[in-house]
Amino acid sequence: MRGSMISSHLDRYGSVAGMGAQNSSAITELVLVGFSDHHQTEVPLFLFFSLVYLANCLGNTAVVTLVALDVSLQTPMYFFLCHLAFLNGFFSTVVAPKMLFNLLASRKVISYPFCMAQTYLTLFLESTECFLLAVMAIDRYVAICYPLRYLLIMSWAVCAALAVAVWVTGFCASVIPLCFLILPLCGPYVVDYLFCELPVLLYLFCADTSVQEATMAIGGAGTVLFPFLLIVLSYLHILVAVMRIDSAEGRQKAFSTCASHLAVVTIYYGTGLIRYLRPKSFYSAEGDKLLSVFYAVIGPALNPFIYSLRNKEVQGSMRRLVERYKKSTRITF
Repeated sequence: MRGSMISSHLDRYGSVAGMGAQNSSAITELVLVGFSDHHQTEVPLFLFFSLVYLANCLGNTAVVTLVALDVSLQTPMYFFLCHLAFLNGFFSTVVAPKMLFNLLASRKVISYPFCMAQTYLTLFLESTECFLLAVMAIDRYVAICYPLRYLLIMSWAVCAALAVAVWVTGFCASVIPLCFLILPLCGPYVVDYLFCELPVLLYLFCADTSVQEATMAIGGAGTVLFPFLLIVLSYLHILVAVMRIDSAEGRQKAFSTCASHLAVVTIYYGTGLIRYLRPKSFYSAEGDKLLSVFYAVIGPALNPFIYSLRNKEVQGSMRRLVERYKKSTRITF
């Protein structure tokens, strides 16, 4: 099946997807298959993903703007939410525009430099999000288990240091090792996926990839399992602390502050675990594409609504900003 798919795309883009190994600097384009094997779905998918990407941009921009303009939202929790919103918007912008363009384009190709940029950026942002979600879980742990000392422990200096640590650690755990993992590519230069990502490019490397796969497994343990362990431990402590609260109303309020974070963690790690830990007998190229759309486009679009825009504090902030704008408009005119 995969062989026939590659052959059909080689016939279509023969000049691009030449056989054999080349110096990477000589490769100009790769075929990005996407959903081209289902022509009838491309226009509906373009319309749907365009709306999702628009919601993604508007929702994540709204979160950052509200926190920046409203003093009442300038707390540690919303500080980290701003970083998550920026990361989600950035990730989708790296992936979605080219994916949308190729859904309508007759030549579904991606330039080699942009393919490499996508590979580095997606790995960097995925690693960073893992560490960021762990830090947000620790923030909720401190807020619930040490409420009286919360603002003292999570001071602005500590929050800024944690934010810097998250981005620097994500970079060091992904981009730097990847510089030593990328190998020259061999033809046919056909990527049966929606964007360029390291697990997919492994199939195009000329040499044996056992070292790369082992390094990815070790790196995954550090960038995925370690943050996930921190999240689990944080919520175990939160659960114990909440169970000690006497009133049912107090327990419900404490749990409600964690529900959004748990939903985001479940969506993010759920799609990742399904993709990377399922048996090979369940492998499906089309299924992988749908999963990639979910965690690269749909998930980041849902996060602002799960986390912030349905939150009463955020809704109140939006009302105050609208009223402030109306007053300033009346004064101006």
